[in-house]
Amino acid sequence: MSPMKDYYQILGVNRGASEQEIKQSYRKLARKYHPDINPGDKQAEAHFKEINEAYETLSDKEKREKYDRFGSDWKRYEQAGSGADYGSGTDFSDIFESFFGGGRGGRGGNPGGPGVPGGGFNMRMDGQDVEQQADITLEEAFHGTQRSVQFSNPNGTPRTITVKIPAGSDTGGRVRVTGEGGPGHNGGARGDLILVVRVLPHARFERKGSDLHVTVESNMYTLLLGGQVQVPTLSGKTITLTIPPHTQNGRTFRLSGQGMPVLRMERHGDLYAKLSAVLPTKLSQRERELFEELRRVAEAQPL
Repeated sequence: MSPMKDYYQILGVNRGASEQEIKQSYRKLARKYHPDINPGDKQAEAHFKEINEAYETLSDKEKREKYDRFGSDWKRYEQAGSGADYGSGTDFSDIFESFFGGGRGGRGGNPGGPGVPGGGFNMRMDGQDVEQQADITLEEAFHGTQRSVQFSNPNGTPRTITVKIPAGSDTGGRVRVTGEGGPGHNGGARGDLILVVRVLPHARFERKGSDLHVTVESNMYTLLLGGQVQVPTLSGKTITLTIPPHTQNGRTFRLSGQGMPVLRMERHGDLYAKLSAVLPTKLSQRERELFEELRRVAEAQPL
């Protein structure tokens, strides 16, 4: 008598598992232990056959009922009673075709499935996606840029492709290039190349979403009396900002539409210019006299 096999344990499900749970577990394990994924691994191949044997039984309601009653020797008990043969009826290449979209046929030209001596599958498997990080400057994120990616063809020859990174890209953004990833197996499609964007910090501008923030220095006279300051933008041009009298140090002005481009949209965020007062480091004698006079005037005025 063959040793008793616990098909539920082999598939990693409990005895009350639903058909969907059994199918999901089988699919996961079949991918993990498939001989094409583990070439030359006899232990994985044996486990793969056990997985298929377990699924063949538990996926069929009638067979599962017999297994629950008689265990893994249910076929022998049934044959003894009726002479029926339940050992040949499921072609697992059909199962793989329905699950994974693969073709039929065995390795080395043998069309048999698991359990058939020398049998196997040519399961169609798509290639893995390949990720690479792409560091770009804030100016490149503003205008859009491109990166050249080098890798080797399956025959070892080098190949370079150019990937466009759109304007408005931000850290964590992903640019996908279809069909430039890992190779597929048994007719499967190549995976994709994915560039993961990282925008480097800028010396002057701070980005918050599609908005930009910049600090602009102004002398104290302009803040007190009013005037103009020049505000830089990431596009390269300078905007003249009019400052009203009595402007407080640290006040922020919003310049609409002067921020980062919004990804794949025909609009921009805003630019926020924060004023920072620059105090004189040296005073002439006349300037000192004037400031002392201003202080006396200010001290004489009631609060």
